[in-house]
Amino acid sequence: MRRLIFQEYVTLDGYAAGPDGGLEFFDSVADDGGAADDDNLQLLESIDTMLLGAETYRLFASYWPTDASADQPIAPKLNALRLVVVSTRLKSAPWGSYEPGLVVRDLDAVRALKAEETGKDIILWGSITLFQSLLRAGLVDEVQLRICPILLGAGKSAYPSGEPPVELELIEARPWANGGVLVRYRPTS
Repeated sequence: MRRLIFQEYVTLDGYAAGPDGGLEFFDSVADDGGAADDDNLQLLESIDTMLLGAETYRLFASYWPTDASADQPIAPKLNALRLVVVSTRLKSAPWGSYEPGLVVRDLDAVRALKAEETGKDIILWGSITLFQSLLRAGLVDEVQLRICPILLGAGKSAYPSGEPPVELELIEARPWANGGVLVRYRPTS
């Protein structure tokens, strides 16, 4: 069975976006000496499928398959991934000049992706609402948080209050030169 890895940049106080949905806090790890890119390049060796929710797909599609991402070290590998978008509203998922994504409607389609007998792991970037649904359904095998050394005080949480607790086991914690930290966990239940 293929593993599903969720990866999210978060602030030290656990926000995945600012109060207005902004991601400016990413700048706090921009000068990390390339550690975040190196980590992602290494991770991409074990990935062949990118899973996104509709909102994150729109955000990614406006940047990654365009000339704007040309100077990003991970762009060629990211753009070569098989793209799957979970959405009940999208009819198609174009990806610039690359192969368009497959639009699926529900978690059963994600279960089918994970059950494929061939293929590498699946990465879920961002897509907080989809992540929460997948986590509740027991479909997330690893949670990677890239903690930025900044406190926002308010914003969109990676895991909102009101949800039942999810116990996690630490796999790895690795600091970056600028104060950011990569932490990897696996759900224990």
